[in-house]
Amino acid sequence: MAPSTGGVLVDRYGRVAQDLRVSLTDKCNLRCTYCMPADGLPWLAGPQLLTDDEVIRLIRVAVCRLGVAEVRFTGGEPLIRPGLVGIVAAVAALDPRPRLSLTTNGIGLQRLAPALRDAGLDRVNVSLDTLDRERFTRLTRRDRLPDVLAGLAGAATAGLTPVKVNSVLMRGVNDDEAPALLRFALEHGYHLRFIEQMPLDAQHGWDRAAMVTAEEILTGLRTAYELSPDPAERGAAPAETWLVDGGPARVGVIGTVTRPFCGDCDRTRLTADGQVRNCLFATEESDLRGALRAGADDDELARLWSAATWGKRAGHGIDDPAFLQPARPMSAIGG
Repeated sequence: MAPSTGGVLVDRYGRVAQDLRVSLTDKCNLRCTYCMPADGLPWLAGPQLLTDDEVIRLIRVAVCRLGVAEVRFTGGEPLIRPGLVGIVAAVAALDPRPRLSLTTNGIGLQRLAPALRDAGLDRVNVSLDTLDRERFTRLTRRDRLPDVLAGLAGAATAGLTPVKVNSVLMRGVNDDEAPALLRFALEHGYHLRFIEQMPLDAQHGWDRAAMVTAEEILTGLRTAYELSPDPAERGAAPAETWLVDGGPARVGVIGTVTRPFCGDCDRTRLTADGQVRNCLFATEESDLRGALRAGADDDELARLWSAATWGKRAGHGIDDPAFLQPARPMSAIGG
């Protein structure tokens, strides 16, 4: 049982969770080869998903009772959640108002960006692993690269800035594109973050030996750019950032596997079916949906969330020989 935490989500190692990632759906309109099979996955049934009102209520508990200061909406693909704009507007109206962001594949973002900005969304992260249309089609099993690029431009035009781009490099697939992706980001004013491929694919085919490491990513970038360590304090940010050609432009590398940052983690996660997860790689979850639907008041929901956070492990344990990949893939967890 967690001790009284004074209105914050704290674990037994003293880490305070202020960053909430909220998955709004497990569905996606792409079929990325490193995430899910070509035919998709068995999606959560409608009654299993939190309703819009339930999502808003649990976020309100997190923000108003448990000290969460930043909320990021994720999926699957959050843009396909019908009530997305209304959820954003309701969360933006909370007092205190959290910072609001969204992680998306960018399809449909050009159309929705103005409404999301008006509702109170602050910024977006857009996944983009290649600038080559044929390669994009092979990677995602969908010919949608023009839509993603239009979504990025639409987000910038709508003021959802800084627009961040998330890229995963895969050996023998797109590991030659690091300099080109950075050049593209610099030309458009986007903030680029490379992410090491993680063991969160539905097929459980991840192979550490085949993963492009943070060090390899930096080596590839240095073939075209001069990189120097960013003197700014990193804090709890997952990305190590580097000044590009002396700055002020920066590029980030998230080395979840080879350069873990678990000791500074400030994240808690809520799945689309109302489960609290303390880590992307957690093998256990805590059910808030059941308590909510059984009539629990906000105090009880806050107590359950606090107890779940208190049990957070020291680290993800990927280097432990006993590490087990979580049963849920990334699309069902939310980044």
